[in-house]
Amino acid sequence: MGRGDLSDEEWARLEPHLPRSVGRGGRWQCHRRVINGILFRQRTGLPWRDLPSRFGKWKTVHDRHRRWSADGTWEKILRAVQADADAEGRIDWSMVSVDSTSCRAHQHAAGAQSRPPRVTGRRSTPVRHRGDEALGRSRGGLTCKIHLVGEGGLRPLAFVITPGQWGDAPQLIPVLEQIRVPRPAGGHPRTRPDHLGGDKAYSSRRNRRYLRRRQIKHTIPEPKDQRANRQRRGSKGGRPTGFDREIYRRRNEVERTINRLKIFRAVATRFDKRAYVFHGTVTVASIRLWLRT
Repeated sequence: MGRGDLSDEEWARLEPHLPRSVGRGGRWQCHRRVINGILFRQRTGLPWRDLPSRFGKWKTVHDRHRRWSADGTWEKILRAVQADADAEGRIDWSMVSVDSTSCRAHQHAAGAQSRPPRVTGRRSTPVRHRGDEALGRSRGGLTCKIHLVGEGGLRPLAFVITPGQWGDAPQLIPVLEQIRVPRPAGGHPRTRPDHLGGDKAYSSRRNRRYLRRRQIKHTIPEPKDQRANRQRRGSKGGRPTGFDREIYRRRNEVERTINRLKIFRAVATRFDKRAYVFHGTVTVASIRLWLRT
């Protein structure tokens, strides 16, 4: 077993959720060897063609990652691993936090074809395909942004990929809508945390109204301009927002989660041209964090 490969314990937790070979058309190559190759590329950020030979053909590893990113297999595996952790009581629902991080796009990430990609063997586009490929131009060049909600155990519950110049507040609702942790005993998946924390960038009347409607307690500081506007309107401005400093201190958990996620060089710097492939890259890194005890 090489450095960064799946341990026997981690493989035992992951193997039951992997696709199985059924029907005609040959068998999958060894899942463990291919996934270790994908993790090696995630950790080092090297080009696919430079993968060491111990992982087999580089094209096999690349095609497996691209195929599973397109048809949503990585997302299904992530939710299955989260469901196992929830059944064991390893998810801290008492406080989740939301934040975003920018990822500089490498020059190789630019230049994707304008024609929409297709899922291999199907007449459909990938699950997470975006027409803008989640790339935005700013002073620093091409960037993309990961909007992430993390739990107290420093692991991501859900995330959304957008262009780098997009704001944080409009993405609060979309990223919360992505939280879906299945229940092994059946029934509706869990989608609602007990408490939500976020910085002042997520403060808006629309977000607070959404959180109240879903009965999610939240600790989000109110910016000075919003506070002055509310006070200027008098009674029509509504009541002051509540703020608990002790609870707000736990918001650093999502920042530490982002730090753990960006240890993977292929996440810290985007090399993938297509948005759905980069979404799969971040999903694989999240699965790796959930597999660790």
